[in-house]
Amino acid sequence: MLADDERHSSHTPSRRAFLSQAAVAGVALGVAPGTVSAALRRLEWGHAAADLNQPDVSTPDGALRELAAGNRRFVSGELTGPHRDAQRRQATAGKQNPFAAVLSCADSRVPVEIIFDQGIGDLFPVRVAGNVATPELIASLEYGTAVLGCKAILVLGHSDCGAVVATMKGEAVPGQISVLYQRISPAVDVANGSLPAAIEANVRNQEHLLTRSPVLADLAKGGKLKVVGGVYDLASGTVKMLSGAA
Repeated sequence: MLADDERHSSHTPSRRAFLSQAAVAGVALGVAPGTVSAALRRLEWGHAAADLNQPDVSTPDGALRELAAGNRRFVSGELTGPHRDAQRRQATAGKQNPFAAVLSCADSRVPVEIIFDQGIGDLFPVRVAGNVATPELIASLEYGTAVLGCKAILVLGHSDCGAVVATMKGEAVPGQISVLYQRISPAVDVANGSLPAAIEANVRNQEHLLTRSPVLADLAKGGKLKVVGGVYDLASGTVKMLSGAA
């Protein structure tokens, strides 16, 4: 398996030649050189142009900044779609190094990698209806941070969350769906009937991971981890950070 630098360098000559020829052609057609270069960089999202601008996600603050930046790209429609090609798939087949974990709702309208403009191996999503932090999910987050090296955990709720709505109604539901109520009801109790308030309160309640996990607490104490909360708006695509964002 080739390292990232080796894979990219093996394609450099032909790519440079292509870029040079395209730039010359653009000038001949009366297109400004900067416009040609910008367009080509967008086309090359999976190769050298993207690699020259890799964000620094080696710290908790850096990881949170990249999540925020990726969401801004998603909202504006200026997606880079990084790390989604065959090379990235092959490079991560034997090892993963995600920079952030996201405890999010399982709602199909909240595709974590897409709303943060990330690719294969960039994030460690842990998903469950109502984004509740059960022992099993905390164990997954411990693995993502202590073993895989995630620098940040984002607890992500979203607008019009069906699990929160169901908890507020308190009606009988089939199967084991009602087990979610006990995790979400403390947020409902303080929301005074407001769904947005209940969603935010639920995020904040689940965000208290450090009090429930010595593993995560030790990482945070050592400056290796930050835990923050956020709410995703289904209509606008914007993630509103509730606390601790860089």
